[in-house]
Amino acid sequence: MSETLSTNTEKQNHLTWIPIYEEFADKLLFYKSSRDKLFEKLDLVFKKVNMNFPKLEADNSHIDIDPFTVFGFFNKQITFENKIVILKAIKEVFELKSPIPDDFDSIPQISNLKAAFFYGVPGRGEKDIDNLWEIFEKALSFNNTNAEEISNLYTKCQAQKGINWNLSMGLFWIRPNKFIPLDANTRNCLNKKFQIVINKPIDGTEYFNLIDRLQGENFPELSYDAWKDKREIEIETEPVENNSTRYWLYAPGEKACKWDDFYKKGIMALGWEDISDLRNFSTREEIRSSLKEAYGKKSETNSSLALWQFANDMKPGDVIFVKKGMHKLIGRGVVESDYEYDASIEGYPHIRKVKWTHNGEWEHPGQAVMKTLTDITYYREYVEKLNALFDIEDETEVETTSFDVYDEQKFLSEVFITPEKYQTIVGLLERKKNIILQGAPGVGKSFAAKRLAYSIIGEKNSEQVKVIQFHQSYSYEDFIVGFRPSAEENKQFEKRYGVFYEFCKKAADDSENKYFFIIDEINRGNMSKIFGELLLLIENDKRGKSNQIQLLYSKEDFYIPENVYIIGMMNTADRSLAMLDYALRRRFAFIEFEPAFESNGFRNKQNEISNLKYDSLIQQIIELNKMISEDVSLGKGFRIGHSYFIPENPDEVDDAWLSDIVNYEIIPLLEEYWFDETDKLEVWRRKLEDSIK
Repeated sequence: MSETLSTNTEKQNHLTWIPIYEEFADKLLFYKSSRDKLFEKLDLVFKKVNMNFPKLEADNSHIDIDPFTVFGFFNKQITFENKIVILKAIKEVFELKSPIPDDFDSIPQISNLKAAFFYGVPGRGEKDIDNLWEIFEKALSFNNTNAEEISNLYTKCQAQKGINWNLSMGLFWIRPNKFIPLDANTRNCLNKKFQIVINKPIDGTEYFNLIDRLQGENFPELSYDAWKDKREIEIETEPVENNSTRYWLYAPGEKACKWDDFYKKGIMALGWEDISDLRNFSTREEIRSSLKEAYGKKSETNSSLALWQFANDMKPGDVIFVKKGMHKLIGRGVVESDYEYDASIEGYPHIRKVKWTHNGEWEHPGQAVMKTLTDITYYREYVEKLNALFDIEDETEVETTSFDVYDEQKFLSEVFITPEKYQTIVGLLERKKNIILQGAPGVGKSFAAKRLAYSIIGEKNSEQVKVIQFHQSYSYEDFIVGFRPSAEENKQFEKRYGVFYEFCKKAADDSENKYFFIIDEINRGNMSKIFGELLLLIENDKRGKSNQIQLLYSKEDFYIPENVYIIGMMNTADRSLAMLDYALRRRFAFIEFEPAFESNGFRNKQNEISNLKYDSLIQQIIELNKMISEDVSLGKGFRIGHSYFIPENPDEVDDAWLSDIVNYEIIPLLEEYWFDETDKLEVWRRKLEDSIK
């Protein structure tokens, strides 16, 4: 099988959703003038799957609905299992003939908190929903004769509140071979493949001009390529412990315009020529203030960070990867000197000497960040990929078996829970061997999970801990074992072992020590599909060699060692992800992590920061969390966690830091929560902004 044929087959295997989507779209058109009957059908669907009907209006009433919102019910960021359950009920209730799909891999998804294509009353226009039905009907029979009419409808709908990028995605759902989605993944793909840059929603004329320009392209396959590219650049953020070498991604001028010069001179340099010798600045805030004065920008967060790290954090021996744009690497080197300032170098006075080891051009694995200088030390898998490009052996491996001591006392000093709760968690983990830490984003689940493992081990031993993240496309083959296309000639497929299989084998060879397998976003994966026959073996009393069973693909006997412990993490702020298979649920103990603003640990941190505006903001967040808990549409699972407000260094907390947290993290989150309750949103926007004035 050729590489091209293998790729095309893979794409076809990942486009099984198209028939039922198109058939359901055709069926929905019958309800354009009978929306009451449509509500009756949809109500029956959600009763069959034992789910609440999705919220459409602020008071949970059902006034009206458009067809794209109906599709959004199963094209949100929910689990594969939940999508299948909903589609099976839709197939039964609406009497569809097409088979249930095997995948949803290439389908763009809408936000769970903005799943409706229209605003609730009174925010929406009188004709908003009728307009969506109109473009839906015309799009089902799209051809050259009605293109202009649909284009005008597209422009009209695009101007409605609540649409943004969603309209293009909705059109793709109902007729994927005729309309291209403009979700972030596809826009990145268009930029990469066709040099088409789309930074903001476009009107109907621009949208249909884009379709004309892409004539001959297969839109479902293009969307699949975009999804696959995004999946391949997701990096496992596992910190590199006990390693003084740091790794940096660096851009030598715009579009790498200074690379040839810097390579010849054996240096790397940063611009910002109006900023004087960086050794004269004692804090990052001083650099930020100087940048504002020199360039007049409101925020210089990334620029000040780059300059501060370049002068203070970077050390001789650090490794530099040189990028050109977002998709090319053009060099690699090792830092040889401390920071130097040389005003004679026009435009780039901030320099370090570098021994450049490589010069050429390599395809970047995925898409690089756009910043001038980025510390990538803590992205181990990413660093390994970059090293592999240059045929460099993994330099992130720890060369010593000496690890820092880490115990219960150290854990409690970093994780804001009581000693009693810590002992409860440890006891549950020892008894069940499988636990899930659940809570809203920002309550410290990920931070706590690895440190919990270290505290039980007694040291920061990263060799006994593995962290992965589930997602909707994670499979049994990734986790245990399966067959994958082979890179070798005359060999189509080869058996490859997954990450959990390898981890269990490693633990079995070291039965005297405890090993911890940590799964972030555990409920984002299709758990039954990923674990397969190991659902039986993860139970506490089914561990060990005496309970081994035969694996599906390799036909070998396998068991989970008794010294393997599983720690999962689950986000309760997304109700659509909260459902787990009951057979699987009983194998885990669930521990709630809550915002810890009133804990002794956080108060100690607050006293260390000692900032009146910070204290005022924290008090407002405590009050805000009370309101969120009492909000019937949200609840305590949506409270704001304390991790948002923990700086790396207490000295970082200044007016700019507080403003960034409020305006770029907390308020956008509230906009998602209360997108249809603007009065409530504005009240809390003012309260938060006033608290830091």
